[in-house]
Amino acid sequence: MSTQTALIVSEVGGRIHTTSDWPIPQPGHNQVQIRVTVAGLNPHDQKARDVGLFIKDNLPAVLANDVTGVVTVVGPGTTKFKVGDRIVSQSNLGVYAQNGLQQYAIADKDFASKIPEGFSDHNAATIPTNAIALLIGLFDESGLGIPAPWTSEAKSFDYAGTTLLILGGGSNCGRFGVQFAKLAGIGKIVVVGGSEDELRKYGATQVLDRHGGDAAVLERIRKVVGDDLVYALDAINPPSEQHLAVSALSSSKKGRLARLRASVGAVDESKIVGEKKAGYDLRNVLGSSHLKADTARPFWDRLAGYLRDGSLVPLKYEVVDGLDEDKVNELLDRYRDGKRVVQTHFRVSA
Repeated sequence: MSTQTALIVSEVGGRIHTTSDWPIPQPGHNQVQIRVTVAGLNPHDQKARDVGLFIKDNLPAVLANDVTGVVTVVGPGTTKFKVGDRIVSQSNLGVYAQNGLQQYAIADKDFASKIPEGFSDHNAATIPTNAIALLIGLFDESGLGIPAPWTSEAKSFDYAGTTLLILGGGSNCGRFGVQFAKLAGIGKIVVVGGSEDELRKYGATQVLDRHGGDAAVLERIRKVVGDDLVYALDAINPPSEQHLAVSALSSSKKGRLARLRASVGAVDESKIVGEKKAGYDLRNVLGSSHLKADTARPFWDRLAGYLRDGSLVPLKYEVVDGLDEDKVNELLDRYRDGKRVVQTHFRVSA
C-alpha cells in the first residue's frame, strides 16, 4: 500500500476535503513512521486554511501539528523508539508528511516522546502546540529568557525571588504557563483570568479577576507586584489589548513582555499607563519545537517523566471520530467566527 486517506487544503480560502490517494510517507534518518491515532487542531490551523498561514506556497496541504500514534517503521539512526511504541509529537511547520489529518505520518525523534502507561493518546495530544508555545515563551531567549530548569544557568538563577505575570489564565496556553512556572520553582505566579481553583492547583500563587476594565485590572496587578515586575507573558490578547501587560511592567526596571498573538498590529503606546523609564522589550513567540530546537529537545526528552510525576497535567479535550471533513471545517469555522472552542481531537484510528 503506497497511498492513504487524508484531509487536505487544495486552495487558500477553500474547504478542507478528503482524498484517498495521498502518499504514505517513509521515515528518514532520526525519524519514525506512525499510524496516526489522534490529530489535534488549533487556531493557527484555521488561519492556514483561510489565509494560507505556513502553507500558501506549498499546496495541497495536510493540517494538524498535535499528533499521536503507534510506531510502524523506524528510520535509520533512531534508537529512541521501537515498532509498537505509542508516541506524541509536534510536527514541523509546513512539513505535511508530519501532520495529523492522515492515516500515517512521520515524527522526528527529537520532538517526540513515548506516552507513559496510564495516559491516553488524547491526554498526550493536549500538549504539543500549547505547551511548546509556553515553553518557548518562558524559557527561550526569543521569549522571556528565564533559564529552563534543566540548564546550567538554572543553578544560579533566583527562581524563588522571581515574579511572573500571565494574562489569559483561562486559555490552554495560560494553564501550561502556570504549570511550567511551578515546575521551574518561580516564587510568585500571578495570573489574570481563569478558574482560581484550577490555576492554584497548577501552581498559581495569585489569580486575579479579569473583569471591570483595564484600570481596575491594572490596580489589582499592581497591588500584588508593586513596581518590581520584569517578566510578563500575554497568552491571549491581540496587540490592541497588550498595553495592559506593558503597563503592569516596572517603571524603574527594564521589563520584558512575551506575546503569543503578534501578527496583527502594534501595541498602542498611548494606552500604556506609567512611564517606562528603563524601557521594555517586546518578544514575539512562535511555539515551534523545530525552530527552537535547543530549548525544545531537552523538554521532549523529559516529557514522559513530567507526566508520570505530575509536573505537567494534560488538559481537557473533546473527541470527534474519524477523518471527518465536515467536522474539521465546522471546527475551523468556529475558530474563524470567534466562538468558544474546547480543544478538539480527531480520532484517526484506535
